[in-house]
Amino acid sequence: MPLDAHGLDRIQAFTRLWRSLHGLSVPSDTRMTVQQRRRLKNMLRAVDGRMNGADYREIAKVIFGVERVAHDPWKTSALRDAVLDLVKDGFAMIDGGYRKLLRHRRRS
Repeated sequence: MPLDAHGLDRIQAFTRLWRSLHGLSVPSDTRMTVQQRRRLKNMLRAVDGRMNGADYREIAKVIFGVERVAHDPWKTSALRDAVLDLVKDGFAMIDGGYRKLLRHRRRS
């Protein structure tokens, strides 16, 4: 296991894996908050929909619910902007940004 700048992250990941394989309790993963996990999940859902031909409004209905999307005019809706950002950030994640998920943010 390389002990470079990301060595501590690797050790923590290995420890979590080892504990899981041996049936021990696994400490919670501190790399992402619940909100970050939810956003990541929605990013991947949005990209998946877009890659399968869904338009932005259809994606919004799936992620936010039909009633919530129908409540505001689509062209000026904050949900439209949110879906555009989810798709853009999802494609960036697919393009290699996912590697950032594996690292802890540390102070310099």
